[in-house]
Amino acid sequence: MRWNSPGTLVGGAAVVAAAVTLTALAWPDATPPDHSAPAGTTEASSARSDTRPAAPTTSSGALSKPPSTVPSVRQFEAARGSGWRPGGNSGVVIAKNSEQLADEGKLIAKELKIDYRGAVAAKAGDVELALESGKQAGPESYTLTARDGRVKIAGPDEAGVFYGTRTLKQSVRADGTIPEGVIRDQPDRPQRGLNLDIARKYYTPGWIESRLREMADLKLNQLGLHFSDDQGFRIASDTHPEIVSQQHLTKAEVQKIIALAGRLHIQIVPEIDSPGHLGAVMAPHPELQLRDVNGNATRGAIDISQPAAAKIVDDLLREYDTLFPGPYWHIGADEYQALVVSNPEASFPQLAAAARKKYGANAKVQDLTTGWMNDRAAVVGAKKRDVSAWNDGFFPGGVVKADQNLQVDYWTGKEIGARPPLDYLREGRSVINLNDEFLYYVLGQPNDFVYPTGQRIYDQWTPFVLRGTKPVPQKYSKQILGARFAVWGDIASAQTQDQVAAGIRLPLAALSQKVWNPVKPDLSWAQFKALANKVA
Repeated sequence: MRWNSPGTLVGGAAVVAAAVTLTALAWPDATPPDHSAPAGTTEASSARSDTRPAAPTTSSGALSKPPSTVPSVRQFEAARGSGWRPGGNSGVVIAKNSEQLADEGKLIAKELKIDYRGAVAAKAGDVELALESGKQAGPESYTLTARDGRVKIAGPDEAGVFYGTRTLKQSVRADGTIPEGVIRDQPDRPQRGLNLDIARKYYTPGWIESRLREMADLKLNQLGLHFSDDQGFRIASDTHPEIVSQQHLTKAEVQKIIALAGRLHIQIVPEIDSPGHLGAVMAPHPELQLRDVNGNATRGAIDISQPAAAKIVDDLLREYDTLFPGPYWHIGADEYQALVVSNPEASFPQLAAAARKKYGANAKVQDLTTGWMNDRAAVVGAKKRDVSAWNDGFFPGGVVKADQNLQVDYWTGKEIGARPPLDYLREGRSVINLNDEFLYYVLGQPNDFVYPTGQRIYDQWTPFVLRGTKPVPQKYSKQILGARFAVWGDIASAQTQDQVAAGIRLPLAALSQKVWNPVKPDLSWAQFKALANKVA
């Protein structure tokens, strides 16, 4: 997943003068990958003045232009009029039977520096938020209508209305106004986000909360937290306090992060990786370390032939299952070092014997490992969660098959056991795109990794580009649930957390464009970058 190194399509914005139905398009691009950026370079943001820009003058006889937002809106129905801008008498109000939108209303009122008036009738100059069922395509969809000096944002669920307020905020920040007309918008992919390795590099709670706010403005809805690895275990534990690193998040701090994420309609995806990447867990429990036939310790690997190995991992899964209430869990399953040798059965006879005992005479070490993955999935899946694992934890053939309900986080085709994306899609599995060629920000750039740029994502990547630069056929579109941009702390000291924030800002903006709007962008990269800097 991180130790080895790190397609060619583009997608983006559509603008229409009348509401139309848009379909996902793939656009070939023969430009080869560009790895020429010097090590350590980032696409730094430009400073933004806190002074709201003056609204442009719009003739009432001219058709309005679409709003300036990242990501771009899917549909815009132009109209004649001057649009809406916040004024001295403007306020945010909540429509009848929509009182649960109070948090969204208070936030956008604060951001626009106008009054929040609550559940009262809208008047001239106001922004009205409303829950309206049956008119939008999905829970994250919304309709924003700017007409006659008023704005109404409606959607079937709080998340969609919230995203409408992000559109309003960005448009006002960019141009001083939201243009006259109707926006009908929804995401192309249901899972969109950032994956953060807090195990090998400690990040402060405030830094993580800042990333959540940044993600929310980009309409991203998932934050993956990889908090256990060889180098650290970063969340306080009641069941096994002996494994926790000195620098860690308290449970109160995590609960605060979860609460903020909830208000911003972001789900946390917790990850305890096993049976590899467990060095910090095993440090006070050396008896659980996997050793080969010669007694040599195997890096990060726990001895899954021992019942005590399953017990300690399941203790932790159950403990944090209570802490993290969301619908997702990640169980890792990548890079188990027992399976990277030429003959696992000869190198690890205790694993081979355990496999045969549990699964029959023909079982091998990969079967024991697959059974381990299924068993851990059953622990966190008891609450009907969506459980995912890294793609190199799914092995072909064998006696034991990976649970069909497990989602695949596809990151690489280079690891032992890794297969082309089509193998997983043909099995009918759901896949999340974490392509290490485009979406892996590995601190220190070891093993041929290069810090990814927003431009490369914007110009060459789409959710269909799961491995390398070649897209999979669009017939598998429904199985590709989305994508996350991943930050890994291989060389934790290579960048400060502020440098990480600066380095990932434009890549996250480019990712948000590609997972929200599936058509080719109208803006050049230079134009998109300027807009992203303006609305940040």
